[in-house]
Amino acid sequence: MSRFIGGSAGAMAREIAEGFIIVTQNTLRRFTPEELRQLQFEIDKLLTALRAEQSPTDDPLTVQKRNRKISRLTQVTQIVQTLLQQRRG
Repeated sequence: MSRFIGGSAGAMAREIAEGFIIVTQNTLRRFTPEELRQLQFEIDKLLTALRAEQSPTDDPLTVQKRNRKISRLTQVTQIVQTLLQQRRG
């Protein structure tokens, strides 16, 4: 059974970006290193797509929404990397 909230790593990454899931170290504690790497891969893929997206500069709400998504995903990336380092050491 998948431990990912939302069913898959990709779905979980999208829900994190939208703000439906708030991730802490405790949220990811039960994940295996392989599952964390899978989630990291999907987050990186989503971050690349978000950064490539062209937002109209005259629409501050759209720019703000995009930046919030990037911020959430970047924060989770740091949490995942920290957990992986702790489990290695």
